[in-house]
Amino acid sequence: MSIVVTGATGHLGRHVVEQLLEKVPADQITAVVRDEAKAADFAARGVKLAVADYNAPETFDGLFAAGDKVLLISGNEFDKGRVQQHRVVIDAAKAAGVALLAYTSAPGSLEAALADDHRATEEALLASGLPYSLLRNGWYHENYTENLAPVLEHDAVVSAAGEGRVSSASRADYAAAAAAVLTGEGHENTTYELGGDVAWSFAEYAAELSRQTGREIAYNAVTGEVMKGILAGAGVPGPFVEILVGVDASIEKGELVVSSGDLSRLAGRPTTPLAEAVAAALKG
Repeated sequence: MSIVVTGATGHLGRHVVEQLLEKVPADQITAVVRDEAKAADFAARGVKLAVADYNAPETFDGLFAAGDKVLLISGNEFDKGRVQQHRVVIDAAKAAGVALLAYTSAPGSLEAALADDHRATEEALLASGLPYSLLRNGWYHENYTENLAPVLEHDAVVSAAGEGRVSSASRADYAAAAAAVLTGEGHENTTYELGGDVAWSFAEYAAELSRQTGREIAYNAVTGEVMKGILAGAGVPGPFVEILVGVDASIEKGELVVSSGDLSRLAGRPTTPLAEAVAAALKG
């Protein structure tokens, strides 16, 4: 029996493997990567490596074994047909007869276009008949705290989310939930709505940045059209501009407020406060 993590050298995947290493022996973990060199540190600690690519279905042939627990971390190649990429993993997992396939999805309340691929993947997973766990991850603190340069340059948080609130948490928090599901019992055919314990607004985010930097950082609420222009001007590709502005619209409607408590329950601890993520990013 192995715990198999796809996308293991990505931002979330690395956290998951690290947290699994705290719970199970390294030789029970298989990290699926596209580039072995990026996982050399894991291999040095005894983690098994498997080289495979969502875009090359044959690379998943025989990768899984009966009884494996698999974490399918959603791909980030929005232009390459993510649902078909995910189906490659689902089909290979079904052929092998894995014990559980967990998938990092999006909150059930999210109606932005970003969620479409996740819903279609969920449907494919349920149709497969595999024992599943839907880890409906909310927004990450890092979506904001890793992009502080323009905020600090202009002393302004700019968003088209109005007064909407976000239940974000750190990648490490979501990884802790995934590790709990992969190493625990009784998670077959479950759906978890995952989000931070405390929802915050962008005005509060700007106030926290002001507090920690000692500068006056404003919150500039703009329209979706203005935000599209700002993002395009910053060199963000067109399709991704639409996705980001669509998420802001969803935030304004309250679609990224997740109040289930599932994340802190699975992680076994409170989620990371936004202030802590801001402090870590500022130390950088």
